[in-house]
Amino acid sequence: MPAKVYTDKDADLGALANKTLAVLGYGSQGHAHALNLKDSGCKVLIGLYPGSKSGAVAAQHGFEVVETGEAVRRADVIMVALPDMKQADVYESSIRPNLAKGKTLLFSHGLNIHFGLIKPPKGVDIIMVAPKGPGHIVRRLYTEGKGMPALVAVAPGSSKGAKAVVLAWAKGIGSTRAGVLQTSFKEETETDLFGEQAVLCGGATALVQAGFETLVEAGYQPEMAYFECLHELKLICDLMYESGIAGMRFSISETAKYGDITRGPRIVNKKTKAEMKKILKEIQTGKFTAEWVKEYKGGLKNYKKKLADGEKHQIEKTGAYLRGMMPWMSKKNIKGVQAAY
Repeated sequence: MPAKVYTDKDADLGALANKTLAVLGYGSQGHAHALNLKDSGCKVLIGLYPGSKSGAVAAQHGFEVVETGEAVRRADVIMVALPDMKQADVYESSIRPNLAKGKTLLFSHGLNIHFGLIKPPKGVDIIMVAPKGPGHIVRRLYTEGKGMPALVAVAPGSSKGAKAVVLAWAKGIGSTRAGVLQTSFKEETETDLFGEQAVLCGGATALVQAGFETLVEAGYQPEMAYFECLHELKLICDLMYESGIAGMRFSISETAKYGDITRGPRIVNKKTKAEMKKILKEIQTGKFTAEWVKEYKGGLKNYKKKLADGEKHQIEKTGAYLRGMMPWMSKKNIKGVQAAY
């Protein structure tokens, strides 16, 4: 059954009129939501911990910046725009003590609510607006008069007015210009985690590295392996993004098409899909979230080691060298950048 889609005509910014909106955190999503809502005529303040480096940036952008607890006390709708693993602690220390009936908590990802890391009291509406792209693009599209598609959800037990608020917020950030799809906290969380782990991040990086290693181990130059297994991947992804898989196949050679349809299923096969189902089950049961919480609270030792090992992979050195030969390419050194709070 197709998802319900809402556009500008279905949303009314009046649902946010005379309300104070607080954005807790001023990182990727936080800054975009705050700026777009302000430009849409909403009253927005920023909540940060004392000494946050983001405070000066938010102030330069024209926002009143206050401590997290004060922001929660003063606001009617509060967006929790913090990294997933920081949300529960901040909720207990600064959000929960300042909540009151009639307030609304808004999330851009459902993990903490769906898996019970945060358990809001009765009388507080719980909603979600999840743009399907990074914050800087959410902001850019808004300034261009466009919008980033988003997912919206209202948690069970919320008031009848919660739907109007979630759609108004989505309109305020520009997403109803493109269209927002109705979902649930469960569906958004589980599909988002699965996509990241099995396809977009985990699956793609493992496939690229394995292909690179296979060619290098067979005696081919690492530069050739890099071009074939990483660099040109963007070309294929762009074609799929613009025209779907069938459209991508229309644009490539017959030889590439034949290799695609006959060899691709040998790489991603029944065993691969069976492992995907295991990964999905770990997500659905909460096993992944419990593992991630334990790793985070344990100091991220395994997490940091695996990231460091990845940075030492030959593909990184080869890629840095080759990208240096491409002056037309926009190069970004984003190593070590963390979501701001």
